Amino acid sequence: MKHLYIAFILIASTSLLAQNANTQKADQYFNQYEYVNAANAYLKLVENGKADGYVYKQLADTYFNMFNTTEAAKWYAKATMTKQDAETYYRYAQMLKANGKYEEANKQMQQFANLAPNDQRAKTFKENPNYIPKLFDVSKLYEVKAGTFNTDKSDFGAVLNNNQIYFTSTRNNSRKDYGWNKEPYLDLYQADYNTDGTVVNVRNISELNSKYHDGPASLSADGNTIYFASDSFRESSFEKDKKNNLKLGKNNLFIATKSQGNWGKATSLPFNSNDFSTSNPSLSNDGKTLYFSSNMPGSLGGVDIWKVSVNADGSYGKPENLGAKVNTEGNESFPFIADDNTTLYFASSGKPGLGGMDIFQADLNKGTEASNLGKPINTEKDDFAFTFNKAQNIGFLSSNRNGNDDIFEVHAICNVDVLTAVTNAKTGAILAKASVSILDDKKNVIATEIANDKGEVSYKVDCNKSYSILASKDGFESNSFEVAKSKGGTTTIAAALQPIDVIVTETEIVLKPIYFEYNKSNITQEGANELDKLVQVLKSNQKLIILAKSHTDNRGSDAYNLSLSDRRAKATAQYVISKGIAEYRISGKGMGETEPKIDCKENCTEEEHAANRRSEFLIVK
Repeated sequence: MKHLYIAFILIASTSLLAQNANTQKADQYFNQYEYVNAANAYLKLVENGKADGYVYKQLADTYFNMFNTTEAAKWYAKATMTKQDAETYYRYAQMLKANGKYEEANKQMQQFANLAPNDQRAKTFKENPNYIPKLFDVSKLYEVKAGTFNTDKSDFGAVLNNNQIYFTSTRNNSRKDYGWNKEPYLDLYQADYNTDGTVVNVRNISELNSKYHDGPASLSADGNTIYFASDSFRESSFEKDKKNNLKLGKNNLFIATKSQGNWGKATSLPFNSNDFSTSNPSLSNDGKTLYFSSNMPGSLGGVDIWKVSVNADGSYGKPENLGAKVNTEGNESFPFIADDNTTLYFASSGKPGLGGMDIFQADLNKGTEASNLGKPINTEKDDFAFTFNKAQNIGFLSSNRNGNDDIFEVHAICNVDVLTAVTNAKTGAILAKASVSILDDKKNVIATEIANDKGEVSYKVDCNKSYSILASKDGFESNSFEVAKSKGGTTTIAAALQPIDVIVTETEIVLKPIYFEYNKSNITQEGANELDKLVQVLKSNQKLIILAKSHTDNRGSDAYNLSLSDRRAKATAQYVISKGIAEYRISGKGMGETEPKIDCKENCTEEEHAANRRSEFLIVK
């Protein structure tokens, strides 16, 4: 059903004239937008052996208009066995992508590009034909979960305003079915959104709905003004197509205001026309700009995103096309302007996507190219009508990823950008190519990167969690830096590393004590930082051979302490070897409690015990 609100235009590019007497009935259904009946009629021609390239293309376009991607791709494959227009190859590629067949889609895009080399979609494809892997790598910005107020009918276009959800649906089974897809006509609905996230009291907005299609809608910040799309038939505005026995209306935009809790009469906006459609409104938070989709003159493609100023006296400016940074020769629709009045979200089938319609984001102030939001916002199917309420920190998107147009909840993932700048603690000089790791609150390493020429590494982490940064570089003492919990934004860590300054005598290398936890032999983070200094000395003096002696305190039996100290000595040696030092250059020996640093016997304090649990490094050669 969302295709109605891309615009009231034929998505197929075939002639309205029947090809021959055999296809006359099927073509009539097609031209009257009765696609279910059209598909059945064309299939009968196939069954009776009366199909050719024209019938296959019409059948493919029929399924394309109903977004039956499997059947559309099947019949486009047959249609393209004979020569077709460029747009047919583009639609075929879209249907293949919608089924996850990206390599096959690229082949059809190449055919499209050959036939329409000046089309911006073709140019974009040629510049980066293998863009799909990059879309999979887009940082995950949102969590998506199924909405709780969907039905087995089409539900889409949800927007949250002052704890009220407004959306569009075909759930009203008392309504007449529409020939496009045999579902009832669209109505506007309203529901209550509770603070616990539940949605209740879903109800039809009867005072706004007509007997034709109505919705989607957008509301002013105070909730007292509503803009919505509806058929021009509600004002008896249409053109007659006598040949096909049709009354051809357009999508129009309407406005209504609330008085004493009730919506007043809806009035048509002054820039509506019988010559083109206007739909999918989105009003800026300050109420000064209305964004919408239209195929009015000046559009770059089938349907584009436009904007118009809303003046204080209720009048409107001249509609403006948002240009090539947003629009393409394909279809762009379902705009949503964020609360900041500068971030625009919209759906596009013309920009590089995963398949069908994808949701994009554009910064209107910067005027840069719109970016694809990636998964899980986008899928291989149609994804559209993205809205987000910053105050409630919840949004909605619509998608047929499960086979039917449904509304999904969108929850923003809170991220913190941790920017680490590594410098020399003594001189302040930048330390390029330093190793920078980020660790979770349990000291598990999440990722490790090498600093750029500015000594910088950036990580994106979750909000409201503690992290730490571990920075290291040859010739400097490794050090860790705490990253405090944050609610978002950027946290900058100044990682100043001390140059290694180790005392080397004729008999030993003097480091700070390599302490161990009581009754353990694993290397601690503090111990590792100190042992890195030893590694640097050994790398700088290739002839040095070292004996690591490990000692315990006097608690426990002599035999146990000797075994424990031996494990500590070997753990110390193994750490140094793991950093690239040859195995023959360092050995370890456990001394137990035989050589205490402080001979305190049975009256040792905890500090004295800790001093005795140590390692020493003697120069053997």
